[in-house]
Amino acid sequence: MTNHLLEKPMGGVSVFDEDRKAEPKIGLLQQHCGWFARNLLLALTILGVIGGSVLGLLLRYVPDLDSDTLMLVSFPGDILMRMLKMLILPLIISSLITGLAGLDARSSGRMGTRAMVYYMSTTIIAAVLGVILVLGIHPGNPKLRTTQISAGPNNHEVSSLDAFLDLVRNLFPENLVQSCFQQVQTVVKKVSVAVSNRSEPVSVNRKELEFKWGMNVLGLIGFFITFGICMGKMGERGKIMCEFFNVLNEIIMKMVSMIMWYSPIGIASLICGKIAAIGDLEAMAQQLGMYMVTVIVGLIIHGGIILPLIFFCVTRKNPFTFYSGIFQAWITALGTASSAGTLPVTFRCLEENLKIDKRVTRFVLPIGATINMDGTALYEAVAAIFIAQMNGIELDGGQIATVSMTATLASVGAASIPSAGLVTMLLILTAVGLPTQDISLLVAVDWLLDRMRTSINVVGDSFGAGIVDFLSRAELSQIDADIPLSDEEFVPPPS
Repeated sequence: MTNHLLEKPMGGVSVFDEDRKAEPKIGLLQQHCGWFARNLLLALTILGVIGGSVLGLLLRYVPDLDSDTLMLVSFPGDILMRMLKMLILPLIISSLITGLAGLDARSSGRMGTRAMVYYMSTTIIAAVLGVILVLGIHPGNPKLRTTQISAGPNNHEVSSLDAFLDLVRNLFPENLVQSCFQQVQTVVKKVSVAVSNRSEPVSVNRKELEFKWGMNVLGLIGFFITFGICMGKMGERGKIMCEFFNVLNEIIMKMVSMIMWYSPIGIASLICGKIAAIGDLEAMAQQLGMYMVTVIVGLIIHGGIILPLIFFCVTRKNPFTFYSGIFQAWITALGTASSAGTLPVTFRCLEENLKIDKRVTRFVLPIGATINMDGTALYEAVAAIFIAQMNGIELDGGQIATVSMTATLASVGAASIPSAGLVTMLLILTAVGLPTQDISLLVAVDWLLDRMRTSINVVGDSFGAGIVDFLSRAELSQIDADIPLSDEEFVPPPS
């Protein structure tokens, strides 16, 4: 009976031979299933982006789509944004304190210097790239102004000096609790003043400081950086407090992991609602198509060529392997259009997927999410010169340099200014004497470009953390070994 079972079938192949041939196929299937299981969240998020886009386009064909329906479509996405924003404050506090408490003052200073050099360099490169592309492609056409444009804010309401002073004021908040939900801003108000030789009062513009709603992230970062460094200097007495913030950070990251399983639904809802709410898609594409192409090409060049090239030149590692590790953060930024809202996901990608030292991510990422805005700098440089071209205004070399410099500085300070996109754009236009009322024309496509530039901002933050981690390995190893590191002993890592 046994011999009969072992006989070869008519085809001349035994059952065991067939099993042996099937083994590689089963192994390959298990390998693909294993990849899908490990990357299930990423796959679901990508499906959410695609599904939200398709559903949004289909909803555009629904007649008489009212605001209540759009609100219901966007509701799951609104819940996702609220949950992510809820975690920003405890995440920034716990990550900065625990990251800096594990470093000595010299190491944190060097790490901060490296991060700032990277941030400023890439932001300047992005602004210059935007200027080169907009001058080369020349998307501006004076005929675009045939559309009626609503009047924008008056020029006198915005001053570069006022914005800079507000930046410094917000860096030093007078009330830490208030900075969790408000920040200071200079406003211009018309005040009636009585004049002795006139019967009627005269209206004059007067500058005043007002508190506007919005978290003062810059002030919180400044305070908690100082707090973390001071706590690290306390030695044994500060360990209990350090352990508390370590546990807080772990709790927040566990909450992030739970929220991320909801993110595919929320991201699909956000994208679907935005696409469905667009007015005349064809007219918008005709008016601003080349402007959008210019910005998107610039963002692709910066995020797909320049940043990976900088990463490779410094670390000699494959940047596209690094890209695969942060893909989840990139997709989330594309859906939420918020660097700060994506911060919890960026932490998770860098620490779990790419194994970057937590002391680096906890120090570098909160600062990067606040001041490193490569995509924003490129976008604002393109938008400013596009408006000049649309009005038939030729900019000289000095004005173009002013646009590049102002776009760089405005993007750095954008996080501390309420309605950052509008205000920073007004600063750039005012700096070179361009008309500000045409900004409202760009609002129609800002929902898409905002997502694109935010995703590049997150990619820039992530590459920065990878570069700082590589350059700081020797110091971090010395700290782990509890060996004091003097200036003479410091040896930079091999390039």
